[in-house]
Amino acid sequence: MRVDEAITGASAAEIAESVRDLIDSGRLSPGDLLPSVRALADRLGVNRNTVVAAYRLLGQAGLVVTLGRAGTRVTAPGPLPTEGYAQNSVLRDVGDGNPDPALIPDLSRALAALAGRPVLYGEPVVDPDLERWAHDWVSPDVADPRAVRITVTGGAVDAMERLLAQALTRDDAVALEDPCFLSSIRTVRLGGYRPVAVPVDAEGMTVDGLKAALEDGVRAVICTPRAQNPTGVSLTARRAEQLRDVLAGHPHVLVIIDDHSAMLTRQPYHSIVGPSHRRWALVRSVSKSLGPDMCLAITASDPDTADRLAMRLSPGSTWVSHLLQRLTVALVTDPEVLAGIDRAGEHYLARNRAFAERLTAHGVACTAGDGLSLWVDVGVPARAVTEKLMRRGWLARPGDEFVLADQSAAHRLRLTVHTLSDADAESLAADIAAAVRATATR
Repeated sequence: MRVDEAITGASAAEIAESVRDLIDSGRLSPGDLLPSVRALADRLGVNRNTVVAAYRLLGQAGLVVTLGRAGTRVTAPGPLPTEGYAQNSVLRDVGDGNPDPALIPDLSRALAALAGRPVLYGEPVVDPDLERWAHDWVSPDVADPRAVRITVTGGAVDAMERLLAQALTRDDAVALEDPCFLSSIRTVRLGGYRPVAVPVDAEGMTVDGLKAALEDGVRAVICTPRAQNPTGVSLTARRAEQLRDVLAGHPHVLVIIDDHSAMLTRQPYHSIVGPSHRRWALVRSVSKSLGPDMCLAITASDPDTADRLAMRLSPGSTWVSHLLQRLTVALVTDPEVLAGIDRAGEHYLARNRAFAERLTAHGVACTAGDGLSLWVDVGVPARAVTEKLMRRGWLARPGDEFVLADQSAAHRLRLTVHTLSDADAESLAADIAAAVRATATR
């Protein structure tokens, strides 16, 4: 049987799964052309819209790409964009999204005091002191602190991967902000889930976007309440209330709040989880404030979600090292370290605002949000701008890497500038403005 004749199914999901099986078995290879929508619909005896929907599902999963009149082809597997420094580059990296190494607390004093008895199999997986501190940290931000359970994972991304795995099956839909944090896109796509884009505006995740995603059947929602990456937007109190009202009609949809910058942000926390919501998790990482190598996150959740999350931990890492847990407690209860984290948060905000003013003065309007980076609308194709910046010695991130559906992000750059000196910041702002002008006149 020819490969195109091996595609079966009566619904979009069945057709998509049939094509996926052919790809997994090697019968369809990267670059292979799928049947046209009309030809496949006629052969299967289904409506053409059904085939269109099937190809859309495959496209959202990254398995095929639609090329207009050139048809729909199987994609070659490739690495998804990730956060961090670019490897093997001699260029000055201003798109890495890292915290300033000089502002990461010195661990040596705390490490010296960590010696204690060994932890053995079968003991509680969460350090009691860390659990008490975590409860105190999240209690003001949850509806019923007495019902909250604390789980510790190897960072926020680890928490999200395990939370989705315990709640979803392959091809289930997940609502993601658009533009979106690279690690969230990667986690959803590698997990085999279907991302559903929810636009983000100046107040955060949009109400109409969330409504549409819920109507599309999403089983989980991932929302960043503060310092959204890449936009720097934080939820307003009004928007959070509106989103709570929408979610009130869907109490069993898993809501994951990725509050990754909780220790650094200057913005207040506004919850989208109402008191009657049944399945939720508030994830807070220490990586932005204590350093990326501190792979630890606190997940506060309802008891059922906590039990499911613990089951997802048990076959793998089982628990996060108690040495790391104790180190975290030592740092976050040290007044000197906390004062340093506050100074770091002020530094990031001040440097971002100063660069936004420089860029605006050079004719590229920019407003600083919250977080470690800036989201800059250059008004022209950003990839062309990044190519010109490379010739001037800079490596920047184009906005389309963060996009699910929002095509306006193709005119955006995400910049990390807080480690630049004033002279370097001025040079970068001038080079961006020159690159924008050169791109606009092509």
